Amino acid sequence: MSLHQIMYISSTTGPLSSADCAVIARNSARRNSADDVTGLLLFNSRRFLQVLEGPKDAVERVYARIARDGRHGALVKLREKTIEQREFGEWGMAYDDADHPSQSLKDKVSALLDKAGPSTRAHFIGSAEMHRN
Repeated sequence: MSLHQIMYISSTTGPLSSADCAVIARNSARRNSADDVTGLLLFNSRRFLQVLEGPKDAVERVYARIARDGRHGALVKLREKTIEQREFGEWGMAYDDADHPSQSLKDKVSALLDKAGPSTRAHFIGSAEMHRN
């Protein structure tokens, strides 16, 4: 059975604390699990970078919900493709707390990307290294 994958980037439309982000991740994980959608979300206090993967209709439904979410601005789909197997076996999340920036964010993201392809790894490692300027 083939699966579908979408990678996107977006910017927050307003302030979003790490506590807010944790609530978003928890709610998303619950909804996505029910739809058999997995992936990885990176939030660096201003931008979201996410890969969604699972059955095509479910992935498209989750992406459409994100596109309607007023907390996301400048939503750009970076990649959409059919995949033979999941790069992420379970939902993962890494984020940079603006109040306590993580010096090891790159290492955390790298560990989550252990089975990801080179293009996916490059997007996430690059985002983890970006300065918040």
